[in-house]
Amino acid sequence: MTAAVEPKDNYLTAGFSLKSWLTTTDHKRIGVLYLLSITFFFLVGGLAAVLFRLELLTPPGDLVSADSYNKLFTLHGIVMVFLFLIPSVPAAFGNFLVPLMIGAKDLAFPKLNLASWYVFVLGGLFALWALLTGGVDTGWTFYTPYSSTYSNTYVSLMAIGIFIAGFSSIFTGLNFIVTIHKMRAPGLTWFRLPLFIWAHYATSLIIVLGTPVLAVAILLVGVERLFGIGIFNPAIGGDPLLFQHLFWFYSHPAVYIMILPSMGVVSEIVACFSRKRIFGYKFVAIASLAIAVYGFLVWGHHMFVSSQSVYAGLIFSFLSFFVAVPSAVKVFNWTATLYKGSIAFDTPMLYAFGFIGLFTIGGLTGLFLATLGLDVHVHDTYFVIAHFHYIMVGGAIMGYLGALHFWWPKMTGRMYTEGWSKFSALIIFIGFNLTFFPQFILGYLGMPRRYHAYSPEFQVYNVLSTAGASILGAGYVIPIIYLLWSLFRGKPAGPNPWGAKGLEWEKTSSPPPVHNFAEIPTVTEEAYNYSGTNEQG
Repeated sequence: MTAAVEPKDNYLTAGFSLKSWLTTTDHKRIGVLYLLSITFFFLVGGLAAVLFRLELLTPPGDLVSADSYNKLFTLHGIVMVFLFLIPSVPAAFGNFLVPLMIGAKDLAFPKLNLASWYVFVLGGLFALWALLTGGVDTGWTFYTPYSSTYSNTYVSLMAIGIFIAGFSSIFTGLNFIVTIHKMRAPGLTWFRLPLFIWAHYATSLIIVLGTPVLAVAILLVGVERLFGIGIFNPAIGGDPLLFQHLFWFYSHPAVYIMILPSMGVVSEIVACFSRKRIFGYKFVAIASLAIAVYGFLVWGHHMFVSSQSVYAGLIFSFLSFFVAVPSAVKVFNWTATLYKGSIAFDTPMLYAFGFIGLFTIGGLTGLFLATLGLDVHVHDTYFVIAHFHYIMVGGAIMGYLGALHFWWPKMTGRMYTEGWSKFSALIIFIGFNLTFFPQFILGYLGMPRRYHAYSPEFQVYNVLSTAGASILGAGYVIPIIYLLWSLFRGKPAGPNPWGAKGLEWEKTSSPPPVHNFAEIPTVTEEAYNYSGTNEQG
């Protein structure tokens, strides 16, 4: 294919002004606005993590009080889950890339897309208001009846923020579903779609079906808190397990909202840097939909130690083992794709390798938690914290950073410094494992989570974990520096610096023009058709 011609005005420079950005309906600019917003929330949540890891450096916990510690881990959890992890890849990179990948000039509903960003920012501002005016101490799960009745912190204000931010996700999910169904380029059949699109389609289904359930649960917490109606508090006729069912019916599928888009990112990177079509492409595509469906059937494994029926526990245990199958299909097929591939160890590929390794550990330890007897032993311990972070931080954030480094040349037209970016990827991988692997041991030995003080025999593992967090934090700061540097001093990327396949690489410039393509492209080949292409462009 011929290289795309560089336009005079791209989406970054055309009509450049603050007003033009704040009123834009260009999906690419909205993706950049999301990228800036969620990166800000990532820094806020990361700062809270630094503070409570310093608190856990010594057993007595002298740095902050118990109440302040409760507010710190709540701040970290709420901001990272609802304001970073859930919107990170879908809202930022999905917005930027979905129309480019399917040959469309924009999303189906451009004004709704802009509204979704404003709704997200409004929800985030309510959350920050709650945190700055006194904080919230319920944990990110808002467990009742403490959150609905007994907590004297700003729960209602935080609940409003999360309720509002949920509508941002719903708007984005609806936009993606309609766009993928109705606006694909001629010749782009379902089984020619990039796996990134399949992942976002499956994610959008979960968002649209699951987010209203969380909204109802959070709304009911506010109703009980404000009006004293007995919904969750048993003292006034409520049932606290009702909240857990509502919350986890959304929040376990929400794990896949966070991880499925990163799986799509890894598929794109592995195909590009091994110069091969993804092995078992159709199985990987269908696995995304299978994860979306089965994710709604396993919420009860979070409630093994509640009073739910032991027979229900057995069923949820079986289903929790079964839901691992489509995830394993992806991992095995990525590995098979690498076999005899022409592998290039560029920075995006390092993040893809990191994702595969860390997600595999997270997935295998999830099977421990799906086992009834073992879950009783490690429930609410640091084992759960470690497992969750191997999936979310080791998986979702590795995917987020992989996407950032893979599509940065497309988004900005500039290349970053490869030496520093590889060093940063290595630091993040080492820092992450040093932070969270000791927590598996802590949890197995019995250290409960959410305590600001602990027995002295646990200190050595906490010191390792805090040291790892320091390394991890440095690894996250380094990309901010060299990516900002690349905006001004990075060498021009050209339309396709990786020699990648896909409409966003082969049919448009870097950065893309306002309307993406001079004319709507026609697709005539399968996805990832790297046959005969062994060198990068």
